[in-house]
Amino acid sequence: MSRRLILVRHGQTSWNAIGRAQGHADVHLDSVGHDQASAVAPYLATLQPAALWSSDLTRARETCAYVEKASGLCAIYDARLREFDVGDRQGLTMAEFAAQFPSEHESWVRGDAQVPVRGAETLEEVRARIEPALRAYVNELSTGQTGIAVTHGAALRVGLAALLSWPADVASGLRVVGNCAWVTVEQEEATGRVRLAGYNQSVRPGQETPPPR
Repeated sequence: MSRRLILVRHGQTSWNAIGRAQGHADVHLDSVGHDQASAVAPYLATLQPAALWSSDLTRARETCAYVEKASGLCAIYDARLREFDVGDRQGLTMAEFAAQFPSEHESWVRGDAQVPVRGAETLEEVRARIEPALRAYVNELSTGQTGIAVTHGAALRVGLAALLSWPADVASGLRVVGNCAWVTVEQEEATGRVRLAGYNQSVRPGQETPPPR
């Protein structure tokens, strides 16, 4: 027997579609994002979740609303599930970021913090806020129960690595989860160990069950 936590990335926004950095900006889902959320919610409801949590940013809340309707649950909004604050990079495409902040862009591409983006959260800061939230969700579930948390792409990877007790830098080696795709983790009752049970699973409009990953 185990507890199961499903980590869902929000649906697509117009900023996602053109590669504009969102961070903490309150961007709404676009029409594709609404279709994605509408498709995934009924499937997630079949998992009979006992609890539902969501980032308090608009794109996550709008995604979560479909899950609320399908499952009959009321979500708890938690700012700890927010995406990275990207500081001065917010609202910029990658080309704009490179043009306006060349040193910061070069450092960001290398994956180091030698020239940090002003105002941006570090990986360690995001891990420090999201890990306690995810562990608390797992602990709130009873044996055999499933919980769902709606969050964001980069934050999801960092939170997943933390929950699995992986080194922080492992998160950068994970492929970004697609919009309205999800990750499944299970905590074994006997050992308390958390294991990865599914990654980047998804449901397309008109599809009843997710393809194997």
